[in-house]
Amino acid sequence: MALVFEEIHAAPQGKRINEEWFVLANSGGTPISTAGLSVVVSRPGKRGSVLGQIDPGFLLQPGEKILVVSGVPGKKSQGDPPAREGMRVYHLFLREGLLRGDGTTVRFALNQMDVAKAVYDKAAPNGIAATPP
Repeated sequence: MALVFEEIHAAPQGKRINEEWFVLANSGGTPISTAGLSVVVSRPGKRGSVLGQIDPGFLLQPGEKILVVSGVPGKKSQGDPPAREGMRVYHLFLREGLLRGDGTTVRFALNQMDVAKAVYDKAAPNGIAATPP
C-alpha cells in the first residue's frame, strides 16, 4: 500500500479528540487522492464499523505527509489541534475519537479494500503495533 500510517497518537482524555491524530504518508511514486475513502475502526476480534467518509479529501504527492486530526478545528472543548512545520492538517470532523485502546485497528478503505491500515499500540514509539513477519 502506498498510503501508510507513520504515527498514531491517542487523545489523553476522551473528549479532547483534537488531540488524537495520525500522520499519513504517500510512500508511492504517484499522487494519491483520499476523496471518498471510508474510515473504518475495529477492536480485536470484532467486525469493523464505518465511521464516515473522507470528503472532500486531500491529495498527497509522492513522499508527502499530512497530519490527520479526528476532531473539529473550531471546537475548543475538543482541545488544541497539533501543528507540525511543513505539514498540512486535515480534520475528520468526528464527534468522538477513533482509538479505543491497544489493538484498535484503523483503516482507510475504498469499496471494502484497504488503502491504509494500522493497529494502535500505546507502548510503541510511533503508536503503531509491529506487523508480524
